Amino acid sequence: MSFEYLIDPANGPQWQGQLPGKPEPYVLRRGEGEHAKLFGDLFTVLLSGDETENQFGVIVADSPAGDVIPTHSHDATHETFYVLEGKVRLFFEDTEGAQQTRLLAPGDFGFVPAGYAHAYQVVEASRMMGTLSGGFERFFQHMGTPTDHTGDQPPFIPDFPRMQAAAQQHRMKFLPEHRWDVQE
Repeated sequence: MSFEYLIDPANGPQWQGQLPGKPEPYVLRRGEGEHAKLFGDLFTVLLSGDETENQFGVIVADSPAGDVIPTHSHDATHETFYVLEGKVRLFFEDTEGAQQTRLLAPGDFGFVPAGYAHAYQVVEASRMMGTLSGGFERFFQHMGTPTDHTGDQPPFIPDFPRMQAAAQQHRMKFLPEHRWDVQE
C-alpha cells in the first residue's frame, strides 16, 4: 500500500518546502513538518541535516501501543529517545555488552550511541522526540512513505528490498537473531 495518491506529481508532497533546506531561522506550528508513515508510526521531521550542516536532525514519532521496533544498530548514528506522551520500553546493550531495559514514561530520556544494539517497544501509545546524527532523520522517509496529513491512516508496510535499501543507505544493520532476555 502506498500514499502516492496524496501527492501531486507536479509539486511533490504538500509538506515539501516546509523546512528551509539550509541553515536559517524558521518556526513550525504543531502538526507541521515533513510527515512519513512507516508501519503504524507517523514520523515527522522537524529539523534535518540540511538546516544544521548535517550535524543533527530532530524528529517526532507518534506510535500506537504494541509497536515493536526490531533490534538494530547504526554505524554512525547516535539516537535519543525523549518520551512526550505514553510509555516506551527501551532495550539496549551497555558498554560491557550486558543487556539492559528501561521503561520510559513522559519526561524520561534515553540515549544510544552509534554501534550499540538496541530496540524498543511501545507499551502505551506514545509521542517521542528524537535527536539523531544529521541525515538519519531521512531514514523514515526512505523506508516509509510520505504523507500529507497526520490523521488516521492504515499502516505502510515496506517490502524487504525497500527496507534493505534504506538500511544500507543510512548505515543501519537489522539484527533479527538478537534476543532480549532482560527484565527491569
